[in-house]
Amino acid sequence: MPLLFRILLIAGLSVAPGAGARATDSPFEANLVRLSEVLGSLHFLRNLCGEASDEWLDHMERLLEAEDPDEVRRAKFVANFNAGYQAFEANYTRCTASAIEAISRYMKEGEKLTRDTAARFGN
Repeated sequence: MPLLFRILLIAGLSVAPGAGARATDSPFEANLVRLSEVLGSLHFLRNLCGEASDEWLDHMERLLEAEDPDEVRRAKFVANFNAGYQAFEANYTRCTASAIEAISRYMKEGEKLTRDTAARFGN
């Protein structure tokens, strides 16, 4: 994973609200929900294309730890991670040029989401 994306992911996660904050109180909720889906997509695609690691699942777990969401919010994050994973799992059985292109697009989107979240809502 590019160093910049790692730094931005960590920065994006560090803007999490305090424990007990409700999703409606979080102006960056949509970014985190989408990031969950992107991470699920990358988890499937990068492993399909030879990564063989849980790096993207680990990022998702860190997002959940940083957010410390209530059950409803946690379920939303997990459902979006799973939706991202399953959308590609249903259509790809091997690494193809389009899978590699999807990885590139999702890496860029994940970087943008974390950068924008950190820039707009970071301390």
